Amino acid sequence: MHDITQARTAGLVDLLLNAPLDVQILADASYQGLGTDTNDAVITPRPKPRNCQTSLPPSVIAAHEAARKRHSSQRIRVEHAIGHLKNQRILCRYHGRRESFDTTIRAITGLLSDHQHTGRSENTTRRRRALTAAPYVR
Repeated sequence: MHDITQARTAGLVDLLLNAPLDVQILADASYQGLGTDTNDAVITPRPKPRNCQTSLPPSVIAAHEAARKRHSSQRIRVEHAIGHLKNQRILCRYHGRRESFDTTIRAITGLLSDHQHTGRSENTTRRRRALTAAPYVR
């Protein structure tokens, strides 16, 4: 299912329309069009110029690219977090029960967050001893 269809099916539009606070979500280009459904609560990057619009002035094209760059630079942390979650093998092919999937996600994100906040300096301060080579025995 496409991202925007899933968001509409899950009730995200109703949730954002009835939100008591002024909530704004930075979304990627797959959610274009959801902003109009939610009274601009979902902010997506402006679409790329079409081939027929190649005759636009360079200043307009540069401003458009700058706006897309600002949007993507605000979303980069989210994209990195999603990428880290996808690196976990358990999320690639989850064969467990659906009822425990949210618990699994929380456990992985907690471990990942702990790993990122503790830093690698604690692990690299210990000296590592080289393993002695075992004699080759037939």
